[in-house]
Amino acid sequence: MKKTILITGGAGFIGSHLVRHLVQKYPDYHILNLDALTYAGNLENLRDIESSANYTFVKGDICDGDMLQQLFEKHPIDGVIHLAAESHVDRSILNPVEFVRTNVLGTVTLLNAAKNAWKGRSDVLFYHVSTDEVYGSLAPGDYFLETTSYDPQSPYSASKASSDHFVRAYGNTYGIPFVLSNCSNNYGPYQFPEKLLPLFISNIVAEKPLPVYGKGDNIRDWLWVTDHCVAIDLIFHKGRHGETYNIGGRNEWTNIDLVKLLCTSMDEKLGREAGSAESLITYVTDRPGHDMRYAIDPSKLEAELGWTPSLQFEEGLLLTIDWYLKNQEWVERVQSGTYREYYETQYGERLAN
Repeated sequence: MKKTILITGGAGFIGSHLVRHLVQKYPDYHILNLDALTYAGNLENLRDIESSANYTFVKGDICDGDMLQQLFEKHPIDGVIHLAAESHVDRSILNPVEFVRTNVLGTVTLLNAAKNAWKGRSDVLFYHVSTDEVYGSLAPGDYFLETTSYDPQSPYSASKASSDHFVRAYGNTYGIPFVLSNCSNNYGPYQFPEKLLPLFISNIVAEKPLPVYGKGDNIRDWLWVTDHCVAIDLIFHKGRHGETYNIGGRNEWTNIDLVKLLCTSMDEKLGREAGSAESLITYVTDRPGHDMRYAIDPSKLEAELGWTPSLQFEEGLLLTIDWYLKNQEWVERVQSGTYREYYETQYGERLAN
């Protein structure tokens, strides 16, 4: 094989799209998918490529140093693309220690394994995938740049900011070639239905309330998940080592405008009376430390590597709705946890709860 690339968190939402992209685009690469298969990891996401000759799944926790050492000893890993993380802000508020364990200690454990295996090699790369939330909240008219100071406001964003710093520190201290990217909100198929779009699509189908924080005037930039994977591919292969690249979709929406657009589209898709879905909107107490606005300026990525988003949000939203409506059984299995039966049947071992 030309390269062996380790993808951590490859059974999750972004990770599964990236694994599929790399397996299909680079048949002469060996793609290792390392995932602990916690609640958001699901091998059903990769059923279409799991028998590919250049793909291997490994069940494991990035906090397990011994397992990582054995993995690096067994496979000639040339690059790591690190996506494994706890990623839901609400969950981080309820259980910040779990986010520190996975996002900080897990990243450091993975860095240690790479450092020990690579021993000063310059032909390798540690690519850390991060979030725009490390920058904090934006004033109107401003945009996150790669030089924007960090100002994390939630336990989730603080844990990701810490992991970013450790990647840079290991690069500077131990000479590990590294690159980072910070992305805006991803959306598309296979996203766990705790996130806004898949949750609200499911709730509209079931005619359940659509809980909107505060007045719904918080602003987010939305990035089609496949566009994100193309950007990661470009940065991994052509990005300058030691650099950070911001990946954004140039698609800013207030939460309430996004939800209303979703409601209108869902009424049309489901053949319901106009306004039916919007009547389900319920305003709830705002989340603690809720950042008002995120918006990324991806000019550096566009200028250096020629990347541009392929879809506007309205297009991607319709594709997303169509996928979830056609895959309601997947949603139900994920929400109920019965997707575990697929793993246990396929791989002959039980998953821990």
